[in-house]
Amino acid sequence: MQVEEELARLSAEKDMLLTIGVFDGVHLGHRYLISWLKKLAKQQDLVSGVITFRRHPQEVLSPQTKLPFLTNLAQRTNLLKNEGVEAVIVLSFTPELAQLSARQFVGLLKKYLRMRGAVIGSDFALGRNREGDTNTLRRLGQEMDFSVTIVPPILIDGEVVSSTAIRCALAEGDVKRAQNLIGRPFSLHGRVIPGAGRGIELGFPTANLDIDPQQALPAEGVYAGWVHIDTLVHPSMTNIGRRPTFGGRERSVEVYLPDYHSDLYGQELTIDIVERLRSEKKFDTPEELRKQIAEDVKQGKAILKNRGRN
Repeated sequence: MQVEEELARLSAEKDMLLTIGVFDGVHLGHRYLISWLKKLAKQQDLVSGVITFRRHPQEVLSPQTKLPFLTNLAQRTNLLKNEGVEAVIVLSFTPELAQLSARQFVGLLKKYLRMRGAVIGSDFALGRNREGDTNTLRRLGQEMDFSVTIVPPILIDGEVVSSTAIRCALAEGDVKRAQNLIGRPFSLHGRVIPGAGRGIELGFPTANLDIDPQQALPAEGVYAGWVHIDTLVHPSMTNIGRRPTFGGRERSVEVYLPDYHSDLYGQELTIDIVERLRSEKKFDTPEELRKQIAEDVKQGKAILKNRGRN
């Protein structure tokens, strides 16, 4: 069994307090849960550990459903480590794992990770058909000698913080709401690839990013933000859309850096999306588009100057 083989390679040397989930986006709700995990682990002299999965369980349980991700595995793992947990454990969510009962899965965690307790959200469930809800886990905890701590969700402006709520905010182009729920600006990461050269023709050369097709994106439009290049941060304007003025059909992400003039081809860029300037629209002529881009840059730089770097 693959999950048992993976856990066997990660055998713990000390008893652990664990939390389990995808943690897509590592948002404020996740970070609140992890803060409880770390506090309780310290109090009980246990190792704090986060179990996450290479693939979202929904991809396995419902393959026809395409769920856009907020952070890829590498980003998610780094963010979790930055929260200060002592162990980030990555498992493969497979059909075989999905068929394990809650008792079987917990038994594996007890055997290989020396789990002494679980810290979970109020809507958490694991095991076949999500049978391992909070009540079931509490009962299993009494039988199998591990604690269960249930952490309530946090609300911001009356909304429960969740990955789903963040995806909805992005789909509406509401990057401010997304940032409030995440606790930091929403970021995109990709390698710079050659484009059609339209930006050069217009006087605003852009870097076209090779974005994973499963990456969640804000609604089509123009956004002000920051681009991280090596150790420096630069103001930027990012267009997400299909270039309707030029008859484009495929969605693309291209970024313009007003104060940067070196070659970016092949580099990996991270963009922090700060504020939406406008929706994407089709202009009658390239000259009209050029004038609008100039206005976008002016407006975006003013916004970034006033808000400062996040």
